[in-house]
Amino acid sequence: MYSAVIPVYNEAESLRQLHQELDEVARAGGYELEIIFVDDGSTDESWATIEQLAAEDQRVRGVRLRRNFGKAAALTAGFAEVQGTIVFTLDADLQDDPREIPNLLAKLGEELDVVSGWKKVRHDPLEKVIPSRVFNGLVSWLTGVKLHDHNCGFKCYRAEVVREVAIYGELHRFVPVLAAARGFKIGELPVQHRSRQHGKSKYGMRRYLKGFLDLLTVYFLTGFQQRPLHLLGTIGLGCFLLGVLGTLYAAGYWIFDNVYPDQGLTPLHQRPLVLYAWGALLFGAQLLSIGFLAELITARSQREQPQFSVRQRTRP
Repeated sequence: MYSAVIPVYNEAESLRQLHQELDEVARAGGYELEIIFVDDGSTDESWATIEQLAAEDQRVRGVRLRRNFGKAAALTAGFAEVQGTIVFTLDADLQDDPREIPNLLAKLGEELDVVSGWKKVRHDPLEKVIPSRVFNGLVSWLTGVKLHDHNCGFKCYRAEVVREVAIYGELHRFVPVLAAARGFKIGELPVQHRSRQHGKSKYGMRRYLKGFLDLLTVYFLTGFQQRPLHLLGTIGLGCFLLGVLGTLYAAGYWIFDNVYPDQGLTPLHQRPLVLYAWGALLFGAQLLSIGFLAELITARSQREQPQFSVRQRTRP
């Protein structure tokens, strides 16, 4: 069985057409497909439409959140409901073409665990396309997961990926990065991108600022989640050593000034070096302390979530 998880936020006008297109693809390919609509606090008739579709088609299920929690929460709610071995995610605005599903399945069959769509030809305004390309390039460079379109909502996963990779906040765009950090194999496939037919985009320029902050979070989680002291401790130790060197220099300066008072040197208490050196000492010590605390928290959390991911067993 395959599962399609579709976050919905004020997309009542497009749901019936999307359901029809998914139905056509399932019938043409002979797929056993369940369709899970997750209403993320819509204020239009989206939930009423989902209820009607569920009454008409047993393959359709709906999940209604109490308010708008965001796309990551909606996807997580949908992932908790899936019964299929392969999971698709796509947006409800009809810009993702369900006819790409067979292509995604074929790509996934190349021993991949995640296939991310790439809107190679986009039907979005230029002010949206350019920042998106800059952001995608930055994500690929910083994380090492080379994808042209991390933001594309049209993706295909093996079910074990969505069970293991936890997302929150706005980390939904980084699922391939988080999955790659756990050893899953990631691929990419150009997909058709259609113009929006109904409603308006839910995203503005603010999402790129939030996306950059989320990128820093993902960089820390994927690179240092199991060893936070390696990052915090390195920075803290560097600052601490700079502070020590600055303090030693200040001490030598003070001794020299007292031994040779007639040299006309600036009094030590008027030199900013002292403040910088002590500030570096304190900052370095704080980072080291935070790093040790983070290590203790990480060690405790390993009891709840293992740091490994099992790919295969010889028997159940």
